[in-house]
Amino acid sequence: MSFFHNMIDRDRVFDFLVPEVSPVDVRHGPILYLEDVSVSFDGFKAINDLSLTIDDGELRCIIGPNGAGKTTMMDIITGKTRPDSGSVWFGSRHDLLTRNEPEIARLGIGRKFQKPTVFEALSVFENLELSMACDKSLWPSLTARLSGEVNDRIDEVLSTIGLKGQARRPAGILSHGQKQWLEIGMLLMQRPRLLLVDEPVAGMTEQEMARTAELLTGLAGKHSVVVVEHDMGFVRSIARTVTVLHQGSVLAEGSMDQVASDPRVVEVYLGGDEEAA
Repeated sequence: MSFFHNMIDRDRVFDFLVPEVSPVDVRHGPILYLEDVSVSFDGFKAINDLSLTIDDGELRCIIGPNGAGKTTMMDIITGKTRPDSGSVWFGSRHDLLTRNEPEIARLGIGRKFQKPTVFEALSVFENLELSMACDKSLWPSLTARLSGEVNDRIDEVLSTIGLKGQARRPAGILSHGQKQWLEIGMLLMQRPRLLLVDEPVAGMTEQEMARTAELLTGLAGKHSVVVVEHDMGFVRSIARTVTVLHQGSVLAEGSMDQVASDPRVVEVYLGGDEEAA
């Protein structure tokens, strides 16, 4: 029996068995809605009356200088940090401030951190297979029927992330960019409605950056994608709408050309150290 199969119980069910109809209702508004959100840490206001909406299927880029509140914002959305005030809704029915981190993940919010966290001793295929496992019991009689569906799903994601030719290779020998794509694939295995992606091209080659831009723009529409990024060239290559955060609030919002020409943005961000974010 493989190392992978020793890591998980046989009596597990896979997330693709969740009904295809999403529990997130977007008929009456955006998929993600933050209103007047504030949070302080030791007297420092990390988020200050932040209001933000993300539409279903949208690709949104978030930029801003150090201390702008980008990471704290994602922590609030995913349940890691509770704000002092404000509202955060996923669709029209799910108050995220009443949910914990696992519950929010199961609703369909996936988060990719800057540093890829893959199981390096396992193959690319096994990483994707493992990401489907969850703690629900499964009737043994379903096992044979599931195997074909699991393989089809993994094959689909491998094609999406461009790693079909690497499926049986250990994840540890992948390039940095390939590990980033694999981690995105691991999130896709869970069928998220919203992806929060933190600094996806940090440390990548130009070729890897181009492939990442293609991947993220291809995901938009099928998923809502929020990208926090430092590299302004990359942001320009994928941006449809850009939100600039400063001191925990939205400073400007619009196309890349619009925010880049905003004097306030030039003063606090683009006119200073563009590597800081």
